[in-house]
Amino acid sequence: MSDVIKIILVSDNHGLRHPLEFLRKHYKDADYFLHCGDTELPVYEMDGFAVVQGNNDPYGSFPMRRVLEIGEHRILMVHGHRDLIFGQFAMLADRAKSFDCDIVCFGHTHIPFDQTIKGVRVLNPGSVWRNRDGSKPSYMIVTLDGPEIRVEKCIYQKK
Repeated sequence: MSDVIKIILVSDNHGLRHPLEFLRKHYKDADYFLHCGDTELPVYEMDGFAVVQGNNDPYGSFPMRRVLEIGEHRILMVHGHRDLIFGQFAMLADRAKSFDCDIVCFGHTHIPFDQTIKGVRVLNPGSVWRNRDGSKPSYMIVTLDGPEIRVEKCIYQKK
């Protein structure tokens, strides 16, 4: 029997502190907080988050890519500005496979995305600042239960 793992996946807050404070406060039961870049906050304010470099973050403040082994999964984290030509999500699946990952998390587009491509779960939580497809600001809860991956897109509303 495996342990269920809860991950909060977020991206593109572009300097807004409140969304990250909200997530920390409301998901104290989360096992991991992953941020796919464009935080635009100092490194010390990202404590508790695994973060990758976004195109608007100060250069060198975070790694360009991270590979995390969580439960039975290997997760590649990227922002997307260097690993994706807009709309070509198979590129991300190929990049994940090159790192032996079965999940890839990215940001940059500000458009939520959840699809399995070439056997890789490709996830973008959207932006907690502003989504470019007209949808409300969003983040994701990713639940890993052994080999199973469950994803819930959540709306972020400042309260």
